[in-house]
Amino acid sequence: MGSNAGHASRQEFAVPVSTVPALPAVESFDELDLPRELLTVLARRGVATPFPIQAATLPNSLAGRDVLARGRTGSGKTLAFGLALLTRTAGQQAEPRCPLALVLVPTRELAQQVTEALTPYAQAARLRTATVVGGVPVRRQAQVLNRGAEILVATPGRLGDLIERRLCRLDRVAVTVLDEADQMTDMGFLPEVTALLEQVPDGGQTMLFSATLDRNVDSLVRRFLKDPVTHSVDPSAGAVSTMEHHVLHVQNADKNSTIAHIASRDGRVIMFIDTKQAADHLVTRLLAKGVRAAALHGGKSQPQRTRTLEQFRSGQVAALVATDVAARGIHIDGLDLVVNLDPPADHKDYLHRGGRTARAGESGTVVTLVLPDQRRGMDRLMAMAGISPVTTRVRPGDEKLARITGARVPTGVPVTIPDPVVERPRRQRPTDRTRYGRPAATARTRRTADGSGGGAAPRPHKG
Repeated sequence: MGSNAGHASRQEFAVPVSTVPALPAVESFDELDLPRELLTVLARRGVATPFPIQAATLPNSLAGRDVLARGRTGSGKTLAFGLALLTRTAGQQAEPRCPLALVLVPTRELAQQVTEALTPYAQAARLRTATVVGGVPVRRQAQVLNRGAEILVATPGRLGDLIERRLCRLDRVAVTVLDEADQMTDMGFLPEVTALLEQVPDGGQTMLFSATLDRNVDSLVRRFLKDPVTHSVDPSAGAVSTMEHHVLHVQNADKNSTIAHIASRDGRVIMFIDTKQAADHLVTRLLAKGVRAAALHGGKSQPQRTRTLEQFRSGQVAALVATDVAARGIHIDGLDLVVNLDPPADHKDYLHRGGRTARAGESGTVVTLVLPDQRRGMDRLMAMAGISPVTTRVRPGDEKLARITGARVPTGVPVTIPDPVVERPRRQRPTDRTRYGRPAATARTRRTADGSGGGAAPRPHKG
């Protein structure tokens, strides 16, 4: 196993020191002042002992303190902020269109997964949840908000659209969470997030969770968090001791066969690739070789992406070929291998891709295939991430390749995967064009990276 000791990146800022000492960490949920209903759900779901990020932050967040926490995906951060958010909102009732607690996330997938994770606890506390993301009809989300929802989980682009259309207000929000804040800023959402937070009343509670703390996150911390309690559950790079890091040197002529052998392993694997077109082409080749593969990228509709993830979770799809859209919010329990088919663009992308495995203390392996002309850049990237990987030269059929990844020779018998559900195009009703006081085309051209419209994203993105 490679050394995973992290060190502070040159691009990260100095975490502010709290002027008021933090409350001590707890060892059990029973030590916390949680509602009995939430404790019952924790016990029923087999959640007996808090993870470090929960043990450290919950005493302070339950007391109303702002929280700045650095924790990688799988560290237990959803319950870390979720239990506090639900406890502090319990017993209240939201008016139509006026949520009481807000969770901002970078992607549709993460929004859905946060909602799914919190729903059993919210239901026990008799709190209503709403999820607001792109790729879903605005009218349906407006109806949910109009019925009243205490907890709102949202992506910045779609929430901004709803507020502009006067379908949602944030002037009653008392608890705000920014989840995977670094990814929101990396995706170009800093202006949208700032504008949304400016609509939240002063005096509320803000919790910010992020895998890395770069300068863009710093601007949010300094502007919107008040004397936060700080906590870092992992080394600064976000790599954990249960995760192995391997760099596999391959020759150009061997790369395609090496990929096919890894994809044929006995078990699931996420393979990251740079572009949508490359993902689709690779899936076609893998299916022809007998590998149950599917592509996940921003060119798919939301129902298609959701269905593909369901197929991957169930095992119907064994090899998920994904662009970075999947690195931002896809949580797959029990996944033990992530493969970068090319080195990522930077060390933060590497950490977020790797965060799909070794979740919540499980073991996992991150493998990166590196061609001869990519070696120097990969060395720099790993140094920035604070990771010392195991480097191995491999070829298809090598025992070393099989030992590290479980690679095996494909069957060569072509397979097919049922197509995910496809959205039927809907004709827009004439009333939709003027119902919210502006042409419908205006909303479509305001597409953001979370898929809230249909035009160009504010930042070019390969996925």
